[in-house]
Amino acid sequence: MSAESIPVTIKIMDKEFQVACPAEEQAALEESAALLNQHMKQVKDSGKVFGTDRIAIIAALNLTHELLQHKDESRSFGKTFSERITAMQNKVEAALQDTQQMEF
Repeated sequence: MSAESIPVTIKIMDKEFQVACPAEEQAALEESAALLNQHMKQVKDSGKVFGTDRIAIIAALNLTHELLQHKDESRSFGKTFSERITAMQNKVEAALQDTQQMEF
């Protein structure tokens, strides 16, 4: 993995920004910038928020909220999955014990 940064130009709300990032992360940066731009345009187009700073903050809050929801869903899924694995392990162990008892 290279730690060398390259300059990348991104465009958000019709303004260009030069950002340095590792070459292997350029695609992710560009995708992130496109998503942020999309969210900021949605906030702007709603007509309820004025000013680029406010639009950026509302878009950032919306994205952060979505991220936290997905994180909670992942944790919930992981917990449920883990509980199911544990239950299956218990059933297998019980079946093995039953089999061992029948053999003796």
